[in-house]
Amino acid sequence: MSYTKEDVWKYHAEPRPGKVEVLPTKRGDTQEDLTLAYSPGVAEACLAIREDPSAAAKFTARSNLIAVVSNGTAVLGLGNIGPLAGKPVMEGKGMLFKLFADVDVFDLELDCKDPDELIRVVKTLEPTFGGINLEDIKAPECFYIEQKLKEIMNIPVFHDDQHGTAVISGAGLINAAYLAGRKPEDMKTVVVGAGAAGIACANFYVALGVRRENIWMFDSQGLIHKGRAGGLAALHPTKAAFAQEKDATLAEAMRGAHLFLGLSRSGIVNADMVRSMAPQPVIFACANPEPEITYAEAKAARPDVLMGTGRSDCPNQINNVSGFPFIFRGALDVQATEINEAMKLAAAESLALLAREDVPEEISRAYGGKKFSFGPDYIIPSPLDPRIIEWTTPAVAKAAMDSGVARAPIADLDAYRAGLRTRVTRMRERAAALRATYQEYAD
Repeated sequence: MSYTKEDVWKYHAEPRPGKVEVLPTKRGDTQEDLTLAYSPGVAEACLAIREDPSAAAKFTARSNLIAVVSNGTAVLGLGNIGPLAGKPVMEGKGMLFKLFADVDVFDLELDCKDPDELIRVVKTLEPTFGGINLEDIKAPECFYIEQKLKEIMNIPVFHDDQHGTAVISGAGLINAAYLAGRKPEDMKTVVVGAGAAGIACANFYVALGVRRENIWMFDSQGLIHKGRAGGLAALHPTKAAFAQEKDATLAEAMRGAHLFLGLSRSGIVNADMVRSMAPQPVIFACANPEPEITYAEAKAARPDVLMGTGRSDCPNQINNVSGFPFIFRGALDVQATEINEAMKLAAAESLALLAREDVPEEISRAYGGKKFSFGPDYIIPSPLDPRIIEWTTPAVAKAAMDSGVARAPIADLDAYRAGLRTRVTRMRERAAALRATYQEYAD
């Protein structure tokens, strides 16, 4: 899809500035309504929560409310543009949470670059929110911030820049290995881009079975290896964990590789590198807006390549929206204390299995009549597949229960699954009616 700067400005500005709003869910038309909603009746709800803090899930919106928190230091492909300039992205994240999984969001743009101060501020928000989605915070501070918050908070903390890309590309890895008849532990993997997403993806691939010593990771200075100036002591621990014994160029590392993951910049991979890879190679070229090598170039070099990018106009889009709304939905619904590795693995595995199912006609219509079926050009479900919430959310909820982090286990997962899609459908109908009202006022 092509667009102009003016198209984007108009979308964000009209008929009402921004992409989200807050609406009441209870009536406020009569004196009785006001008495129950606020004073003096509200005191009864307050006292119930004081006696039993878990009652907050029953009497407030907290259990369906996420904070999208950013300090604007690593916004999309724009870099350190600051919290105010990053607000349209955070509002957009809130919009996607609501549209895809009926999760409410307050976006919080914090003018705070000091990691410890940001940790302190976010910790104080715990009474307000059921979960924290960290967003667009630069590496390596993001690793420290997420880890500390996970340690000191009793609600899920999830840095989507890290784990969202890991989960979606992990689903692609599972299916790519399945199609090629390989095991992850046999896959030589090249990762270019050692920021938040690159490190998290590499760690997640290890959890899926890829051997750490088979991961060749490149940052802006080249291959991460033990012979660098200063040795391992000069590397951040998140990078040092992937240090190879000796240096190599990208072209050398790509020889015989089974998987390439790019989270860097366009044009760094050429046709010769692709031709040098193992049979049925996997390329996830996620640089935006232009990938490390285009889909057409990679296919021309190796027709057997399994290719994914961050673009919606190419097969196998690696789009975080296929993950974070549904992961949080499941975590919130069982009141999980965290989003752990088991829950992320369950999300990836559910997406991989969904891609093997027949694709409904409504997905074809959403893509202008294009047909989809499981194979090299369809190893990751479309982000617009409405079945994701029925597959991924219950899988995440079950993993939370099985791993012991669920405070409100769901007794009947089949009934829960059946109600999820209906919930989102009804929410979208309400949102559409509201947008129509705005347009009437604008006209």
